[in-house]
Amino acid sequence: MPIRKMKESSEQHLVIKTHLQNSVNPVQKAPKTAQNGKGPPPQEPQNPKTQNQTSPPTKNRGRRRGRGGRKSDQGDVFMRPSSRHCTVAHIPASPNLAGGGPLVSTTNGSVENGGSLCAMEMGFPTSSKSLSFAPRPGYGQAGIKCVVKANHFFAELPDKDLNHYDVSITPEVSSRVVNRAIMAELVRLYKESDLGMRLPAYDGRKSLYTAGELPFVWKEFNIKLTDEEERIDGRKREREYKVVIKFVARANMYHLSQFLAGKCADAPQEALQILDIVLRELSSKRYCPIGRSFFSPNIRTPQRLGEGLESWCGFYQSIRPTQMGLSLNIDMASAAFIEPLPVIEFVAQLLGKDVLSRTLSDADRVKIKKALRGVKVEVTHRGSVRRKYRVSGLTSQPTRELVFPVDENSTMKSVIEYFQEMYGFTIQHGHLPCLQVGGNQKKANYLPMEACKIVEGQRYTKRLNEKQITALLKVTCQRPRDRENDILQTVQQNAYDQDPYANEFGIKISEKLASVEARILPAPWLKYHETGKEKNCLPQVGQWNMMNKKMINGMTVSRWACINFSRSVQESVARGFCSELGQMCQVSGMEFNPEPVIPIYNARPEQVEKALKHVYHASMNKTKGKELELLLAILPDNNGSLYGDIKRICETDLGLISQCCLTKHVFKISKQYLANVSLKINVKMGGRNTVLLDAISCRIPLVSDIPTIIFGADVTHPENGEDTSPSIAAVVASQDWPEVTKYAGLVCAQAHRQELIQDLYKTWQDPVRGTVSGGMIRDLLVSFRKATGQKPLRIIFYRDGVSEGQFYQVLLYELDAIRKACASLEPNYQPPVTFIVVQKRHHTRLFANNHRDRSSVDKSGNILPGTVVDTKICHPTEFDFYLCSHAGIQGTSRPAHYHVLWDENNFTPDGIQSLTNNLCYTYARCTRSVSVVPPAYYAHLAAFRARFYMEPDLQENGSIGHAAKGTRAAGESGVRPLPALKENVKRVMFYC
Repeated sequence: MPIRKMKESSEQHLVIKTHLQNSVNPVQKAPKTAQNGKGPPPQEPQNPKTQNQTSPPTKNRGRRRGRGGRKSDQGDVFMRPSSRHCTVAHIPASPNLAGGGPLVSTTNGSVENGGSLCAMEMGFPTSSKSLSFAPRPGYGQAGIKCVVKANHFFAELPDKDLNHYDVSITPEVSSRVVNRAIMAELVRLYKESDLGMRLPAYDGRKSLYTAGELPFVWKEFNIKLTDEEERIDGRKREREYKVVIKFVARANMYHLSQFLAGKCADAPQEALQILDIVLRELSSKRYCPIGRSFFSPNIRTPQRLGEGLESWCGFYQSIRPTQMGLSLNIDMASAAFIEPLPVIEFVAQLLGKDVLSRTLSDADRVKIKKALRGVKVEVTHRGSVRRKYRVSGLTSQPTRELVFPVDENSTMKSVIEYFQEMYGFTIQHGHLPCLQVGGNQKKANYLPMEACKIVEGQRYTKRLNEKQITALLKVTCQRPRDRENDILQTVQQNAYDQDPYANEFGIKISEKLASVEARILPAPWLKYHETGKEKNCLPQVGQWNMMNKKMINGMTVSRWACINFSRSVQESVARGFCSELGQMCQVSGMEFNPEPVIPIYNARPEQVEKALKHVYHASMNKTKGKELELLLAILPDNNGSLYGDIKRICETDLGLISQCCLTKHVFKISKQYLANVSLKINVKMGGRNTVLLDAISCRIPLVSDIPTIIFGADVTHPENGEDTSPSIAAVVASQDWPEVTKYAGLVCAQAHRQELIQDLYKTWQDPVRGTVSGGMIRDLLVSFRKATGQKPLRIIFYRDGVSEGQFYQVLLYELDAIRKACASLEPNYQPPVTFIVVQKRHHTRLFANNHRDRSSVDKSGNILPGTVVDTKICHPTEFDFYLCSHAGIQGTSRPAHYHVLWDENNFTPDGIQSLTNNLCYTYARCTRSVSVVPPAYYAHLAAFRARFYMEPDLQENGSIGHAAKGTRAAGESGVRPLPALKENVKRVMFYC
């Protein structure tokens, strides 16, 4: 595809050599830095080229456009030398990291070796005990210094001995609520006697904690408790439980204080867990606990979400070890609950129609049954007696037709007669079905809908529809100042100074937000095409636009077609829209044929496959065998599964790149919308919209000096309630060095809720070739080699979606897979790896120190893009930082949390923070900096896209799923392959 050429310049490319000695293994030990949490270590020498840039750099050197290097015609002949336009210092062959004697974990979290082993037996610690995460190499200095506030509250450590006791309850109870009720009764009865006036904290399962010892080492108690859920016959059921409390150990608080002071690396998890449980104890009794959050209808008036749901306000609470000591992280939270309505009213809301006078259809009954299964209801026909039951089903017959045996002689009685005779309750709506409760289908445990009300405080765990999500977002979306005030108010209402459990254990909580030193990193200069009026661009407050600019690699679209699936869009309107979109693509720097290959084709959504194949073949006939380059699709605003069907058929069957547009945008054509769509089309066609000016000037430390590949990886899991659907893993990797803007992506399905990416590297036996290596990392390394003509000599791996509890496991498994993939390509090939976990699902929020100071906030009142924090609220010893790389639009911005788990490239804090921030300005789909580093963002998009590739019927019933073709053999681990992506789709950013 033709691409415009840039004027060559005679200037030489600059080469950054300052870090070359650390670019390949063995990695040198990092200089020791202060790790006691009392302040930053002495500043490391800075490369002058990494200082803040306030004006455009000197004119960049010439570069070839449409880069692709020489295509390799020997797929796995990975290391063939090639020439490149960018001067690269000579890199000696990598030491044999695949070989050798024992591997030793060094102070900077890298691995050294001392011998030679088979390349496939990768040296990597197999036990987490021999693995330590990268320590903090110092503190960042780049950027404009400022002060921000964080929703962390200093917690003073107790000076008391904390004791751990094991709790055994017989008969065994699965419900934490019941366990807590049993222990609350035990404490009520025995606190002043057998418990020696101690007030213990209980985790709801097996552990009890006290401040000071109990008067015994082992003791048995008998506790009687009345069941909340009674039988249908109304008889009370009192259960007796045997509770055995046994001393286990004394918690090591000295270890915790040493860890917080930075004097030891491993966190004493038990001590942290005890403190967390203590501070949750009172809130667990006051509010409805869900996960680490607490909810109540009394915190703020619940808001209706529609279809029988409402939002409850609450707060999140967690104790965290930080550089300032122990910190209590408090944030506001909202969740969907089932509204405590009479069941008939709930059903009317659910169905959106009057149910008192109409007979329900089979579809209505299915919807009601699905919504109410597992829900607790209480009866209302017995005055003050409010028995509670859990709904197990719905009768297929209306109430008036239901009969059941009342004695051993099979004497039958109708439900209507039974309720009239037994309770004097007249059933008014006999046309409605009955709820089935109790779970025993042999017994006629029927409850009329009109005699039931939904019990308050039941979290809704199924998927919300779009209207409900919109309504919930409206409730949760708070301006930073309002959120900060609510957090402070929550801390005051919780009154930790009056909390009997906090006092018992000697924990004191500050009521002031933590004041934290931060820095605002400068936005990077962006490079656009020389033919545009603006060749360079410096974003302002995280934003810019395409006015007077042209894409740096604008692609050509010669053959395109359009399908209109929207009945409300006339052909003339569709034609006008396509024409405007084509013009915008041209203005933005693409070459776009104004005429489609065939006239716009109108089709019905239910005939999507037939329509797509018709347009595909009709176009091929018209162009004498040349394939379509782009398919535009106009969709109804509410299109159900249509969008997913189009993507599945186009990308796995026909090999078409598609761009979908909603009807509302076709009727109301916005220049901004067209500009954003043109950006998406260009990258889908294989082009680039913009690149970092420092990248083409070879001035990015630890990226520009030697060929560097940047990976992004993510795993998305099924919705709650989908118990057998597969998880989807996606990996993307940069394909253009030194620009690092274009990413190829691969996807695969794996076992349900499996977080480790299974297909990063794999081997299998081939009858002809013997042992064959493959997997996503290997394929993307080969792809990089083909695209750039270079082998990657450095790997940066951004891993999204990993919780703290999975850090060790994910690092051990996935770093091992990366190394095996490298070794399978060439003996001794072991480029150094930096492995960074990206987290968005955390509860740290950063607020401006002064909300009235307009120079310190963006338009939404949020902190400025580029704000980075690596002190005080960060980990005591490990290499992490918070980065708010985007401008807020509405609500309170959530900074991304980056945790460098492994670093063989010896990044400085400024180096990794600036690289990450600068990459956030290269996201292809908009002219804004984004909140998460693009490779991780792209991996998330690719994983989400792959959900559409599952067959619709399998997706609906959730039967055992699928994996990406070429990354898992069919039937292995019970996961079926997804249909393979077509080759021309894989090469481009199809997921954008």
